[in-house]
Amino acid sequence: MQNHNKIYIDGRWVESASPDWLEVTNPATGALVSRVPAGTPADVDRAVQAAVRAFDGWAITPADQRRALLLRVADLMEARKEALVDAVSTSMGCPRHISGWLHVEGPIEAMRLFADHAAITGETAEHGHSLVWREPVGVCGFINPWNYPLHQFVGKVGAALAAGCTMVTKPSEQTPLQDYLMAEILHQAGLPAGVFNLVPGRGPEVGQALCEHPQVDMLSFTGSTRAGIEIARACAPTVKRVTQELGGKSPFIITDDCDFTAAVRYGVDDVMLNSGQTCTALTRMLVPASRHDEALEIIRTRVAEIEVGTGPNAFMGPLSSERQWQQVQDYIQVGLDEGASLVCGGPGKPDGLPQGFFARPTVFAGVSNDMRIAREEIFGPVLCVIAYDDLDQAVSIANDTPYGLSSGVYARNHEEALAIARRIRAGLCFVNGGEFNYRAPFGGYKQSGNGREFSHHGVEEFTELKSAQLGAPAA
Repeated sequence: MQNHNKIYIDGRWVESASPDWLEVTNPATGALVSRVPAGTPADVDRAVQAAVRAFDGWAITPADQRRALLLRVADLMEARKEALVDAVSTSMGCPRHISGWLHVEGPIEAMRLFADHAAITGETAEHGHSLVWREPVGVCGFINPWNYPLHQFVGKVGAALAAGCTMVTKPSEQTPLQDYLMAEILHQAGLPAGVFNLVPGRGPEVGQALCEHPQVDMLSFTGSTRAGIEIARACAPTVKRVTQELGGKSPFIITDDCDFTAAVRYGVDDVMLNSGQTCTALTRMLVPASRHDEALEIIRTRVAEIEVGTGPNAFMGPLSSERQWQQVQDYIQVGLDEGASLVCGGPGKPDGLPQGFFARPTVFAGVSNDMRIAREEIFGPVLCVIAYDDLDQAVSIANDTPYGLSSGVYARNHEEALAIARRIRAGLCFVNGGEFNYRAPFGGYKQSGNGREFSHHGVEEFTELKSAQLGAPAA
């Protein structure tokens, strides 16, 4: 067990003001693997003051120097890739052979891509007699999730560094280990003291303090919609900028004339990957009523192939915690109580896995869009199959949700799929099996949040626009 007994403030590892600890457990075994300090509002204030002191110097650091630093960080991440994989897999539960490509390789690529946008604050545009440019927004507070902890760390920290901001980061209580490694990497890369600060802790203490601190200019949060509402309220009195990536209940429209088997199998894999703990998961599969039974047979075949565990062939690991496991069990019971038909899976743990927080890949059919399992984010390996009569009805069902983070369409060709995608009210659409792209913006509509992450759009979130109105030149 590797304990981390300090927090990172002003370029140094220092003692926390708290005598309390957060325990990190391996969800595959339930075993304690590490402890980190449970930070306090006093720790947050120290970190914010360090970020305030560092801001003026970092904000005017030439873009080529910021770019070079981000590239060094990416190189160091690559050099310590195996350690990052271990940190995510051990604390979050994703099988190690999947964690590499799902949780670590993408963030390394994203960090390199952010380097290409470091010049954003050095660009000036002319509009008549005005000049317009971007400046860094200031000191940022980051509250990160447990389901894709390194992915979201880089989405916030990489963009903020490119824009010239300073920051205080709070990792999830469940998954702080990769943040400790990243603090070491940022320090080794030569990031100036105070630009990045790490304060682990609980939401009601550290998270609340970041939201309420008057010298924090911007708060970026990834998590549930419920928590996002509370964070927005806590930030309101200081009128700080708030960006949020929140929940989802994403639809996946499969048309009658597509490669039907490929589409259905893709939809199953999308939901079961990361044990269903993905905010963009396409958890509502919309299939033509005429092919509903055919879809169920394809689903049964694919689910039977899915291995649950931690071995080299496992596709699904455990859920992240006992609490999350119980939430999924409760929702499976809700689906049964609502009268949905259980296609496969169901309550309880898979055979042969009595330890850890493993769940069975579960699929419900006979689902109507007014059922709780079709409206509420379960955040586990649970797929709802909904039949539709025609495309207009499919689009109506897809949009009948308070969320709008992600969506999917599988059609005969890209042209037809894109025509459907344009009708869906969501910030992201996976078309014909497309994959996540760090060169494109990521974020949601409606109660799935506001703002965008990744690409140049993500860097722009961390800037303010300034205009200078030029008078007539002196004689």
